Amino acid sequence: MADTVTVTGQPAPEALARPGKLDELMLSMDVVDTLRHQESLVTRELDDDRREQELLDRLRSMYKSQGIDVPERILIEGVRGMKESRFVYTPPPPSMGVKLAKIWVNRGRIGSVAGVLIGLMAAAWLGYSLLVERPARLAQERTRVELTQTIPASLDQVRADVLADAKADEVNQKAEQLYADAQSALKAGDAAAAKARLSALEALRADVRSTYQLLVVSRPGERSGVFRVPDRNPGAQNYYLIVEPVAPDGKVLSIPVTSEEDSKSAVTNKWGVRVSKQVYDAVGRDKQDDGIIQNRRIGEKKRGDLAVQWTVPMPAGTGGAILNW
Repeated sequence: MADTVTVTGQPAPEALARPGKLDELMLSMDVVDTLRHQESLVTRELDDDRREQELLDRLRSMYKSQGIDVPERILIEGVRGMKESRFVYTPPPPSMGVKLAKIWVNRGRIGSVAGVLIGLMAAAWLGYSLLVERPARLAQERTRVELTQTIPASLDQVRADVLADAKADEVNQKAEQLYADAQSALKAGDAAAAKARLSALEALRADVRSTYQLLVVSRPGERSGVFRVPDRNPGAQNYYLIVEPVAPDGKVLSIPVTSEEDSKSAVTNKWGVRVSKQVYDAVGRDKQDDGIIQNRRIGEKKRGDLAVQWTVPMPAGTGGAILNW
C-alpha cells in the first residue's frame, strides 16, 4: 500500500473541525452508502477480516471506473465505518424520553387531532346542555313556581269568588272540598292533580255566577218536545221538553249536562228536560194554537245557586235530562 493509515474507528475531532475536511467526510459517507447498496458484497466480504484488502481493491476499482479519485485512507475509513455502523442510524431503545421526544416532534398533528376531539366533546356537551339539561331545568322551575306561587294564588282567588257569590250551603261545601283536595295535591308535589282541582273550582265559580232562563225551543223545523218508552218499563212513557239556556242579554249559553239514560255528559246549548204529562200537554196545546209557544219559560237559574228553580209544576222524578232525541 502506498500509504499506511491507522484506522481508529472515529475521525479525529480536530480533523473534522478543520476547513476542507467536509469533502473527505462526505466521501467516507458515500463509501458506506455504496457498501449498504451492495448488500450481498458487504455480507460476503466483511464476514472475513482477512479479505478486507480485497474489498478495498474492489471499491477502489469501482470509484476509478466512475472517474472518482478516492484516497486510500477514505476507503479504509468507509469500510471501518460500515463495520461499526458509524453512519447508520440506530433507533434508541424505548424509554419515557423517547416517547416524549416523539410527542414533541408530532405535536402539530397531535394538537390538531386533540383540537378536533376537544371540539367534538364541547359540541356534544353544549348540545346535551341545550337540548336535555336546560329544558329539564326549565320544566322543574316551572313546576316549582306552579306549586308554590301560581296554583296557590289562583286557588285562593277562585275559592274567595265562589264563597262570595254562593247562596246555598251545598255550594260552599263543594268549594271547600275542592280547595282542600287541591291543597293536599300541592303538599304532595302533584301539580297535575292540583290543576285538576283548580279547574273544577273554576267551573264551579262559572256555574255559580251564571244566570239564565230555560226556554222551550220554538222555531220552525225544530221539535219542542218528545216522549220515550223506557227500556226497563215498556208500559210507561217519559215526556221531555227541548230547552235552551238564554242569558239576560239574549245569548244562548252552553253548559254541562248529564243524560239520565246513559250517564254521559256533554257541554251543550240544547237538551231535553223530563216533565210531567200535564206540563208536556199544556205546552203542546200552546203551540197548536198558532205555531208559537207563548209561555216558553219553564225554569230559571239565578246567580249564587246551582240548581234551576222551576216555574212549572215539577213532580218528584222529573227534571232529568237527555242529550239525544
